[in-house]
Amino acid sequence: MVFCRRRRFPDDFGNLGPACQSKERTRQRKPAGFLRPMTKPGKKKTRKAFLCLPALLLAVLGLPLRGAAQNTLQGMPASSVQGDYAGSVQAVPLTPGVRKLTLDDAIRLGLENNLAYTLARQQQQQAAAQKLEFINVLMPNLSLHAETGIHEYDLPAEGFHPSILPDFAGFLPPGFSLSSFPTVVKADTTQAQINMSQPLFNWAGYDVWRAARASEKAAYYNAQSARGLVVLNVGTSYLQALSTSAQIDYARSLLKTDETLLNQAHEEHLAGTAANLDELRARVQYESQEQVVISDENAFEKAKIALVRQIGLDPGQQIQLTEAAPYADLAVLTMGEALQEAYSSRQDYQSMTQQIRAAELERKATVHQRLPTLSFSGNYGVTGISGGVFHDTFTAEGSLTVPLFKEAKFRGDRDVAEAQLEQLRSQMADLRNKIEQQLRDAMLDLQSDSELVRVARSNVDLATTALEQSTERFRAGVDDNLPVVQAQSTLAQAQTQYVNSVYQFNQAKLTFARSLGVVDTQYKTFLAGNISTGR
Repeated sequence: MVFCRRRRFPDDFGNLGPACQSKERTRQRKPAGFLRPMTKPGKKKTRKAFLCLPALLLAVLGLPLRGAAQNTLQGMPASSVQGDYAGSVQAVPLTPGVRKLTLDDAIRLGLENNLAYTLARQQQQQAAAQKLEFINVLMPNLSLHAETGIHEYDLPAEGFHPSILPDFAGFLPPGFSLSSFPTVVKADTTQAQINMSQPLFNWAGYDVWRAARASEKAAYYNAQSARGLVVLNVGTSYLQALSTSAQIDYARSLLKTDETLLNQAHEEHLAGTAANLDELRARVQYESQEQVVISDENAFEKAKIALVRQIGLDPGQQIQLTEAAPYADLAVLTMGEALQEAYSSRQDYQSMTQQIRAAELERKATVHQRLPTLSFSGNYGVTGISGGVFHDTFTAEGSLTVPLFKEAKFRGDRDVAEAQLEQLRSQMADLRNKIEQQLRDAMLDLQSDSELVRVARSNVDLATTALEQSTERFRAGVDDNLPVVQAQSTLAQAQTQYVNSVYQFNQAKLTFARSLGVVDTQYKTFLAGNISTGR
């Protein structure tokens, strides 16, 4: 038997990251591990994840190295603005008018069309197909063979000399001349047979088939991990678009107020009751707010374009977001409950478990390759002159193969397999620590973001009251419009902070669900403030 080194498992197996980068004024966090970006903006870099054991399996089972080098899963970037998660494989046909889009619709379209999830499912199919190839080697193989043809034989070249013909004179027909016996003859023969082969004992082959089955499960969990990241990315993009839409509403409301104050300042200036400076100040404030509205509208359109790109709609499709930005407090789990849920639901943890299982079986295969292998092969058919009499033929044989003088090779394969297994176990220990770290970070973010929303909402109320009072004083002629402009600026900042804090809080909910491994099934319940442990 021949064993080959299999490629090393990567350090992380689809450890994925937060969905979208928010606008510059949104507070950024530095995630890690399962939620850490793998690439810098502007640079596309992929990591390859080992799904099966192609080199070892093909060597043990005698399969050709077809597709072995292609059996990799593209690394999963942590941000929806990078890599395949920002793209889609097909465009939904353009529909006339504006298409109304709910959060559920957006996520459904993302799961149907997102490029990264489609690639992950295709890799899963490849792993399943390769497992079938391996099990086929251990199963009985039947084949049919038939051929007919004209053959020419040179008898002297085959060792038949005319000098021996007198010894067979009694078998020749009367009057047959020995001198006319041909030394080059032709034969028109036909044969057909059924062939069978069956491995009877191949312990190492059975081990590597089970390793391929474990690798197929790892590919499945990677596809599920990609599914969860698509839900996180699309959900975050939808929420970001809602946040930008809310910014537009606030900006337009302030623009109306600025327009009213500008008209009043202009009339008072014409009447001689207000200085020209008041009108200039009001006009500057109005035009500045116009710039804010234009900028927010542009940001909103870009957010919708990015969302449309992710979910596979036609680039020219006009959409209308039909849901409002949700806000509800979330009852946080205890750390023990969160860890238990993460260990049972996180796809990267389950994938690593299956990788370790596959590595353990591969190590067993390196030990069992020392054992003899037993196989049976045979055939049954007919052979004869075309158009003449046919005779039965058959073959039945057993083969026992005992490896000898390969001790150095066997020990080397075993040491490589053990080293790879220890690497995976070390990565699993690190992953468990990462999971706890990420859960603690997510729970802290939930707590702080909830407080930020409460404070930001109170700040908006206070800023609104201050603006109302400043406006009344200006209209009553008690003061000029400088306090009004300052109050408007304060209110605009408060509204921006409130919108961003609500967006951050909702993003923290989705990130927490992602850290638990349930974002693809429970994103709605988390946004609504409910947590249901267990799938």
